[in-house]
Amino acid sequence: MSRSKANILIVDDEKSMREILEIFLKNEGYGVTVANNGESAVEAVKNDIYDLVITDMKMPKMNGLELLKNIKEINPETVVVIITAFGTTESAVEAMKHGAYDYIQKPFQMDNIRLIVKNALERQKLQKDVTLLKEQLKAPSLKNIIGTSPVIKTLFNIISKSAESSASVFITGESGTGKELVAKAIHSLSPRKNNHFVALNCAAIPEGLLESELFGYMKGAFTGASSNKQGLFELANDGTLFLDEIGEMPISLQAKLLRVIEDGTFRRVGGISDIHVDVRIIAATNINILSHIEGKKFREDLYFRLNVLSVKIPPLRERGNDIELLANHFLEKFSGGKKQFSPDSIKQLISYSWKGNVRELENIIERVVLLCDSDLIEARHLPEEMSTASNNDKISLSDSGIDMEHIMEDMEKSYLLKALEKTNGVKTDAAKLLGLTFRSFRHKLKKYGIDKKVITD
Repeated sequence: MSRSKANILIVDDEKSMREILEIFLKNEGYGVTVANNGESAVEAVKNDIYDLVITDMKMPKMNGLELLKNIKEINPETVVVIITAFGTTESAVEAMKHGAYDYIQKPFQMDNIRLIVKNALERQKLQKDVTLLKEQLKAPSLKNIIGTSPVIKTLFNIISKSAESSASVFITGESGTGKELVAKAIHSLSPRKNNHFVALNCAAIPEGLLESELFGYMKGAFTGASSNKQGLFELANDGTLFLDEIGEMPISLQAKLLRVIEDGTFRRVGGISDIHVDVRIIAATNINILSHIEGKKFREDLYFRLNVLSVKIPPLRERGNDIELLANHFLEKFSGGKKQFSPDSIKQLISYSWKGNVRELENIIERVVLLCDSDLIEARHLPEEMSTASNNDKISLSDSGIDMEHIMEDMEKSYLLKALEKTNGVKTDAAKLLGLTFRSFRHKLKKYGIDKKVITD
């Protein structure tokens, strides 16, 4: 069968509905096939590949839910959209739990059809990208870096090229972008992959201890030094040493690091003999290192030695559909495949500005899985600050006869109590878990009359 933008199958026992959708979607440039019942649709799916199936829910013999299950067995990559009349929203949501992408309520506007089809086909393309990505990432070195966006593909290329050399690498990127993952990927693709990868966060070690951590010390070098101890440079010999937050390294220690890079030698604290090592250094920072150089907080000569190869990791907000890939990855990780996102929740995740990047996304998904009792995670389950619900959404829910205001109040109250239970009644911890300010959290407790039932800070 010849194909245009995509191949779409329309399934409906009403002839007029089939014809309306067929004409409209053909005018949109899609390849369209129609079926008047579920049995014919199953045969069609067996004989051809469809990117998208739009099916009515209520049909004789085989309904839309049964058809959905059959389609997913034949071709799991086919995206299915359910058409449902008012009053059958519950069954449509049930269909989404079994893999449907979205549902369309009757009566509907053609503009709504256009948008849902567009978004559904983008999802179908994304699913293909995921399959391709899994093939590309069979190498264990890249398995933890998830993404198919152009900026991530560029990053993969830079990682591969950087791995071929033993030159120092300087990684930059905002907090939470995955700088250590990139460092590990470079190491695991390099000739040093069978030797140690040693990581140190320079900001996490007090200045007085950082030198002995890096270079080790001799017995008696200082109070408490009861025996000789190897430093991280010795442990990383013939391997890779990753120095995270290098911009926080004290200026006094930078000269000693420079010496190791230049001639491969150092002395333990309290030692008199030079120790020679062969260590590849990968450094990373989330600060503007050039400003530190101008402010005399970081040595320019050390920067040039570290910055032989440069790797810049893009922030999550610039990675487009990678957000959905990552969100589903973390959802699988924390729920074991028992939950899924609604289209609205995915839309909200993609539109959010991720200041904490991948780390923030992971934390939010873990929190949502912990607090959401439903198998379907909708936009209202996401943190308050991410809310972008439109007035149109509220109107359609109201028209469906569902008392959403009452449902959401019950859900919010349930979340408050569950958070307090998880934190043993400590309000500040519960507020943090829900992503609320303490003031807002306290106001909500008072609103639902549960303020006196918990432990007071």
